[in-house]
Amino acid sequence: MAVIGIDLGGTKIAAALFDQNGTVMARKTELLAGRTGDQVGDLINDVIASFRMAYLTEIIQGIGVCVPGIVYSRTDRVWAPNIPGWEDYPLKAKIMAGLDGVKLPVSIESDRTCYILGEVWQGAARGCENAIYLAVGTGIGAGILLDGRVIHGANDIVGATGWMALEHPYQEEFVPVGCFEYYASGNGIGTNARRLLMQQGDYAGVLRNKPIEAITSHDVFDAYASGDLLATQVLDKAVQMWGMGTANLVSLFNPEKIIFGGGVFGPAVGLIDRIYQEACRWGQPISIKQVEFCASKVGGDAALLGAAYLILRSLRHV
Repeated sequence: MAVIGIDLGGTKIAAALFDQNGTVMARKTELLAGRTGDQVGDLINDVIASFRMAYLTEIIQGIGVCVPGIVYSRTDRVWAPNIPGWEDYPLKAKIMAGLDGVKLPVSIESDRTCYILGEVWQGAARGCENAIYLAVGTGIGAGILLDGRVIHGANDIVGATGWMALEHPYQEEFVPVGCFEYYASGNGIGTNARRLLMQQGDYAGVLRNKPIEAITSHDVFDAYASGDLLATQVLDKAVQMWGMGTANLVSLFNPEKIIFGGGVFGPAVGLIDRIYQEACRWGQPISIKQVEFCASKVGGDAALLGAAYLILRSLRHV
């Protein structure tokens, strides 16, 4: 038997056919290429159809989908802010309609949920009952496994950690992204480097070699590796925020592990020890000494694995 796992991102669809042991039988990637609304739903159905045509339909027993946003469990509708027209999109109904009468189970979850489930199945959270995946990329979110169950909250918005309040006073810059994300996401690191470049007119380091508006987090990490003082200032602030944010998570949920993933970790993996030391200053003193901080073991495949695990778990094959 096999299942289809689909990781829908803001710019592409990554999909794979998995057997029940997690072995990838086939992969496929499609760019969204400016598609919006129902066009994205059609592309997902095309990807599913391509697997069903290439393999015997009988061996495909379900479809799991990871969505970059909120999946409303009561309606199976989706809010995905990076896909125009997906403010309340009926994704599950769209997929079911594309199966031409074949009754395959379909499970849809948020990227935060799929990240932690991918780590539970094949990664750093194997064997854990309590673990948190902190996804740091364009934004910041957390998938939270508590007493063996992924938690969702009253309206399926658990894990929006970018809005953690970690600094006073409140700034207007926090409005669109939240305090934590403003300082410590990939976009935030780039934004803060550009802000400091404009403020520090006498700075003459390597980041001056690029137009200010073009500076990204990748440039900041490259400059940091060469000892650049401005890049160090930006990442010191990010380390402080990551430490405070994870200390709060540890104090609230008492996890066995905090797992760092997403595009920023990545280049920030070498900072995890520093983040832990910062967290130790703020966290509940017993639980912070018992938790392990570590990097993802499955990297960019966490969401895709989590999507497959969703459906395998519902079929009780894992």
